[in-house]
Amino acid sequence: MHPFPHLYQASTHSVPDGATTVTSPSLPALQSAPPPEFGGPGGQWSPETLLCAALADCFVLSFRAVATASRFDWNGIDCTVQGTLAKAEGGARFTRFVTNVRLQVPPGADAVRAKALLEKAEKVCLISASVNGSRELVTEIAEAS
Repeated sequence: MHPFPHLYQASTHSVPDGATTVTSPSLPALQSAPPPEFGGPGGQWSPETLLCAALADCFVLSFRAVATASRFDWNGIDCTVQGTLAKAEGGARFTRFVTNVRLQVPPGADAVRAKALLEKAEKVCLISASVNGSRELVTEIAEAS
């Protein structure tokens, strides 16, 4: 790992009544638009969905690191994050995030340990730690057949 601080950069460009193009050095461009809830066209990434995607991706990558460091074998992981945007003091903001995780483990794996590692991943996920709003982790551990 590189020493801290780590610096990240993203940029956007837009024209009136058009999609926004999100870019970052050495990464493919991404089209973004307001979600339907804000009068957007739908069918494109929005800042709101990108935030939920960042939480889900960070959780999975954090779990991979925690599982590797703990020498825990697993077969697959699926993660969905649902963010609730609500009116709050000072305007609209995300007030709650629910992370639903399904972890597939080899037969005979220690389910209690698996759950503890999932909980640890949620605590060390730097994106989760950087957002306000309540967080809930819902886990399911399934043995591979």
